[in-house]
Amino acid sequence: MASNITFHQGIATPSERSSLLHQNGVTIWLTGLSASGKSTIACALEQHLLHLHKYTYRLDGDNVRFGLNKDLGFDEKSRNENIRRIGEVSKLFADSCCVTITAFISPYRVDRQLARQIHEQASLPFVEVFVDAPLSIVEQRDPKGLYKKARAGEIKDFTGISAPYEAPENPEIHIKTDQTEVAESVRIITQYLVSRGYISDL
Repeated sequence: MASNITFHQGIATPSERSSLLHQNGVTIWLTGLSASGKSTIACALEQHLLHLHKYTYRLDGDNVRFGLNKDLGFDEKSRNENIRRIGEVSKLFADSCCVTITAFISPYRVDRQLARQIHEQASLPFVEVFVDAPLSIVEQRDPKGLYKKARAGEIKDFTGISAPYEAPENPEIHIKTDQTEVAESVRIITQYLVSRGYISDL
């Protein structure tokens, strides 16, 4: 870090933002294999919260990999940096009292723990959601044909096939998408947010 940078304290305080917006900032971190249902749940959750007039935003591969992180590949080092940046950006969103939803494979526990620590150091809540589906199920879904290509050796470092996925050991929320519909998944996450006081009672 450059030594000539000074952090400038803003006038707006977290409590002032929270009072005016009637909610608290929090990051909902969805992790799971490709085709486990992360993006589907993230999109549905964002829509649901918006319809409840909540300040929310979704970060996923479409709006991060094609912009902020377009310089990164998919090797382990690039994946580490990808998640570090997302952790920092989601922290800024959460600091603005946004219910921030991230949907990334984020395969390594150490990277997800770093994202959590970034939030904890800023006294911001971090909710890990394990979007869980067996490999056999996600390979059947395979909407983009990625698993098929990975099995054929056309994609290197593909999580679940030629690269590891380290499942969360103690996630705040565990959703098994081969057993739970999208609407029910959204309800589970929303009720968790209400129970912890991150958003007001519905």
